[in-house]
Amino acid sequence: MADRLTGYRILILETREEAQFSRLLTEQGADVLQCPMFTIHDAPDPAPVEAWIRRFIEKPCDDLVLMTGEGLRRLMKVVRRIGVEQAFVAALGKTRKFTRGPKPGRALREIELEPQQTTEKPTSEGVAEMLARIDLRGHRLGLQLYPDKDHGALIGAIAAQGAEVDTVLPYVYDAQAADANIVAAIEEMAKGAIDAIALTNLGQVRRLVEVARARGCEARLREGLSKTPIASVGPVVSDELKSHGLRADIYPANDAYFMKPLISAMASVLAKNPPRAAAR
Repeated sequence: MADRLTGYRILILETREEAQFSRLLTEQGADVLQCPMFTIHDAPDPAPVEAWIRRFIEKPCDDLVLMTGEGLRRLMKVVRRIGVEQAFVAALGKTRKFTRGPKPGRALREIELEPQQTTEKPTSEGVAEMLARIDLRGHRLGLQLYPDKDHGALIGAIAAQGAEVDTVLPYVYDAQAADANIVAAIEEMAKGAIDAIALTNLGQVRRLVEVARARGCEARLREGLSKTPIASVGPVVSDELKSHGLRADIYPANDAYFMKPLISAMASVLAKNPPRAAAR
């Protein structure tokens, strides 16, 4: 079954997990068009990140919330550069670890650690709901943030539970660098040259619409999406699509909101029609 997507051209917008998603699709035979929504860079000022790491080693947090897998990987990059990997991983091992969805959990397993709890909903609201069920009074909680998101509500909710919140932002986005590629991808969809677009987080939907509006091609985007099957990894993405008057055509079965089930769903649905490349 390794060739279930042979001949099908799939557009992916993944940024943090782009290489993995592309590899999984390619293993199924797909022709993958990659269009990351952002270019990711290390934090321009490394000093606050290094200081957070050293605080964490000196006095490990009681709890740690990892919002993204990219965040932990960027932290580990700094940790290795400053030569404190063993001490940092040991400190992580003493800390109760929470993850926003499965991706940070995978990053933890890369350093042979496991999360103690993962959110049911991979959103900031889901993190707040998870932590609301836990007694955090008097705890020091480390919170790894990600760019282009106002985390004030989440930080406030945690602080209201009596915890001291120690935040770190290990990377930044460069949105402008990706805009031209996004416009090119929109044009490919509008031409009918894409068999499916795969969406793995709600930010991708927002970014598509924002860039299309800024570049004066929103009508072209909607034209392209009207003729391109849209694959959504789960209800959070599907709800965001709906808020823009769009729909999800393909989604994983049985509440399995991950890349592999999404790919299986795409293979099942797309198999009903020949690849567009074959029709051209």
